[in-house]
Amino acid sequence: MIISVASGKGGTGKTTVAVSLALSIENSQIIDCDVEEPNVHIFLNPEIQREIEVTTVIPEVDKEKCNYCGYCSEICAYNALSVIKLEGSGEVLLFPHLCHGCEGCILLCPDKAIKKAERIIGRVKIGLVDGVEFIEGRLNLSEVLAPKVIEKAKSFINPEKFTIIDAPPGTSCPAVTAIKGSHYCMLVTEPTPFGLHDLELAYEVTNALGVRAGVIINKSDEDSLIEDYCSKNNIPVLLKIPFQRQIAEAYSKGIPLIKVMPEYKEAFREMLREIR
Repeated sequence: MIISVASGKGGTGKTTVAVSLALSIENSQIIDCDVEEPNVHIFLNPEIQREIEVTTVIPEVDKEKCNYCGYCSEICAYNALSVIKLEGSGEVLLFPHLCHGCEGCILLCPDKAIKKAERIIGRVKIGLVDGVEFIEGRLNLSEVLAPKVIEKAKSFINPEKFTIIDAPPGTSCPAVTAIKGSHYCMLVTEPTPFGLHDLELAYEVTNALGVRAGVIINKSDEDSLIEDYCSKNNIPVLLKIPFQRQIAEAYSKGIPLIKVMPEYKEAFREMLREIR
């Protein structure tokens, strides 16, 4: 079973829930798909056993074959190519950070003057801690193709294990890529107008993807704002985590919730039983 833990905004406690759930059950793996700001490793301190580079396809121009017709530039939807034609020669300029690796220029070049090359954009780390398999995607600095790194990290999903995906915050392409294919999505929110607004957006994403979802209220205090929305839309409230200093202090020290409040281990297990 694959469960993604997502949120419409950052700072709601998504990683707190994902880590606690992974540590509460047996035969689990956790995949940190927040590739621009991965932080699951801070709470688990896993022993890394291997690293895999993540690459994307970029075009490489054979100047002996190229006649600088400019067709590759015309068809590139991302403006990653620019062709300068001079008398008797020319130049093809590639802007690699704009290239999405669609390979359209390679396929459609009239003179077959473009071939595949690769560029490293990130890496995936795989390790182990307390019986939990740890997988982390990490996008290199200055890179923008987060979905490709997320897809690579998700390629290590083991169908024999219970998989927890820590998704990126928000509702853009990286979050959609992380949630897609999950059997269930836990939406973590906080009982504020801002939290409600972004919960609504995140729930729309799960609906569009056809993924069933439930809500976890973190920093629980006065929850009527969230509860009324969930009741109106028939969304189950799976769990409430109280607004307590003890929890915040543990988080600031990189200590998982269930380590300081062991009673929550059974709460997470019961929540999983209800979902299943």
